[in-house]
Amino acid sequence: MASTGKRNGTRAGKEPVAGPPCPAQIDPLAALRGPDDPAWDVYLTGTVFLDIVFTGLDCAPVRGTETWARGMGSSPGGVANMATALARLGLRTSLAAAFGDDHYGEYCWDALEQGEGIDLSLSRTVPGWHSPVTVSMAYEGERTMVSHGHEPPPEEPAPDCPPRARAAVASLTPGRSAPWIAQAARKGTRIFGDVGWDDTGAWDLAALHDLRHCEAFLPNAAEAMRYTGTDTPRAAAHALAEHVPVVVVTLGAEGAYAVDRRTGETASVPAIEVEALDPTGAGDVFVAGFVTGSLAGWPLADRLAFAGLTAALSVQEFGGSLSAPGWAEIAAWWRRVQSVEGQEPTALRRYGFLAGLVPEEAVRPWPLRRAVPTIGFRNSA
Repeated sequence: MASTGKRNGTRAGKEPVAGPPCPAQIDPLAALRGPDDPAWDVYLTGTVFLDIVFTGLDCAPVRGTETWARGMGSSPGGVANMATALARLGLRTSLAAAFGDDHYGEYCWDALEQGEGIDLSLSRTVPGWHSPVTVSMAYEGERTMVSHGHEPPPEEPAPDCPPRARAAVASLTPGRSAPWIAQAARKGTRIFGDVGWDDTGAWDLAALHDLRHCEAFLPNAAEAMRYTGTDTPRAAAHALAEHVPVVVVTLGAEGAYAVDRRTGETASVPAIEVEALDPTGAGDVFVAGFVTGSLAGWPLADRLAFAGLTAALSVQEFGGSLSAPGWAEIAAWWRRVQSVEGQEPTALRRYGFLAGLVPEEAVRPWPLRRAVPTIGFRNSA
C-alpha cells in the first residue's frame, strides 16, 4: 500500500531540519549542544494508536449490563506515549509512523505535532488505512484494554534510512531484525532497547538479534529472568550485562536495578509511593526518563532515580501520553516533598540532583491536573 496523501515527510536524500523547540521549560542537553550535532535527540518509529480512556469506574464492567464512566479522554497512544514523554522532558524528538486517513489519524497527528512539538517529517498519512484504536477502562489502579486495528501498511512506517540522532528507542522482536536499528547504530546513534512479552514461550535471548546494536536494554523483572533462566532480577541483570553494556531491570513496586558493564557501576532505587490511578504508558515514561539522563551524562543512580520519578508521576494521571510529566510537574513534586515535615533525609538526598535542574521560578500548585482533550471540540489545544 503506497503512502501518500495530506501529509508528507522530507524529500528523499534530505536531512530533516530541526523544527520549533519542544514545549518544555527546560532543555536538559543545553550545555552539550554544538553546531555539528544531529538535528534530533531521539528517533522513534512504531504504531500510533488512538487511545480512548474511560475513567471513574467503580468496578470492572459486568457482562449484560451497561456501565457509565464519570470521565473520558482521548489521546495518541502506542509509540506516541514514548514520543510524548521524551518531548515533554525537553528532547528534540522525531517520530516515523503511519497515520490513518481518518479523523482519528488527523487528530493524533495534530496532537503530536502541534501540541507536543514532535517532528513528523518522516511520518505518512496512508490513504484508505484506518487508525488502530484502543479503548482502556481504568479502575482500582489497573486497566482493561480492547484494541482493534487493520494490517499495517507494507514497509511502513520506518524509512529506509533513519535520520541522524543522538539516540533511538527500539522495541526488540524475537526472531526478527529491523534494518533501521543497525543503520542507526552505524551512524553513532545510541540504541535503547525494550522488549515485550514473548508469546511463543521460547524466551531465547539469541533470538533478540538487534540486542547486539543496543547500548542499553530495559526489560521488566519477569522478562529478564525468563530470558536468562535466573531466579532473581539482580542475577538476571548481571547475566544480561554480558550481552549489552547497560541493563536496567524494572521491579514494579520495588523500583529498579541497573548494571553498567563498562564502569562496573550498579544502582538500585526503590519506587516512589504514589496513589496509582492508571499505569498505562508508565513503562514508556520510565524509558524516556532514563534516556534523558543518559544523554545528559548523569550518573547511573541519578538516571535510575529520575526514570522512576517520571514513571511514578505518570501513574497519578489517566491515559498514556496524557499523563507523561513535564518539567513543571517534576518541579512541583520536588518542592512539595521538600516541604513535608519529617521527610527522610536519605530519600531527599537521592533526588538532590533535581535542585540544579528544575526552574527556580514559581510553579503551578500541587497536585497538578492536566486537561483531558476529547475528539470533537474545535480549536482545542
